[in-house]
Amino acid sequence: MTEDYRALNKASWDERAPAHAASPGYNLAAFRSDPAYLSDVVRFDLPLLGDITGLRGVHLQCHIGTDTISLARLGARMTGLDFSPAALAQARALNEELGAGVDFVEADVYDAATALPAGGFDLVFTGIGALCWLPSVYRWAEVVATLLKPGGRLFIREGHPMMWALADPLPEGRLELDLPYFEREEPIVWDEGGTYVETDVEFEHNRTLEWNHGLGEIVTALLDHGLVLETFVEHDSVPWDAFPGWSEERPGAEHRLKDRPWRLPHSYTISARKPG
Repeated sequence: MTEDYRALNKASWDERAPAHAASPGYNLAAFRSDPAYLSDVVRFDLPLLGDITGLRGVHLQCHIGTDTISLARLGARMTGLDFSPAALAQARALNEELGAGVDFVEADVYDAATALPAGGFDLVFTGIGALCWLPSVYRWAEVVATLLKPGGRLFIREGHPMMWALADPLPEGRLELDLPYFEREEPIVWDEGGTYVETDVEFEHNRTLEWNHGLGEIVTALLDHGLVLETFVEHDSVPWDAFPGWSEERPGAEHRLKDRPWRLPHSYTISARKPG
């Protein structure tokens, strides 16, 4: 791989961050008007996330901070980390406006263990749509294990690697495997305008590099770094319209296939603990 994936992907995220903050999808107006409002992603997670009151948490790849602030509203002392200064500018502005008390740190996720205190966190949270930007899930698991204190927990909900491996767009609605399921050294190259939320903004930085990671690779990476798996649940929905024209909206802003959604795991949740 000759291209600098970090620089290429950061340019895309930097350009999209202001549009995301202004979009109805992130619903910053609701955060401002309702002190108890939580992002759709965190609200979905609540049954498996449990009580996080008083925990010191870090949200890796936090983007514009809506999930991070939601976790703080649930009582955790949160830090958000992201490599995009434009995204963090939006996150910090919202945090200051709301008085949410979140700290935001600019760093690449692979550098998180040097930018943040090792063994300093009760909770490492990773939201949906994060792992696909990383070439090595094994290195990510090492970072997670280093950040967690003994007894601390990783909580992640992600897009399912089977969903990421489908042809995009779906050919006539058929579930056709076209992209890698397993992690490969070579990235998946995308060159597409637009973004995953509603916006009229036209973007210039549209080339990105991504990777898929099989479930076995993810779980094995966590186990190899000493974490103990506590929860593993697969879901039939994701919090965006992954298949335009072929999906239906569900409660909580979730979307799934209209036609026999039980054919496809759309996302999954893993909770794993560092022995203490």
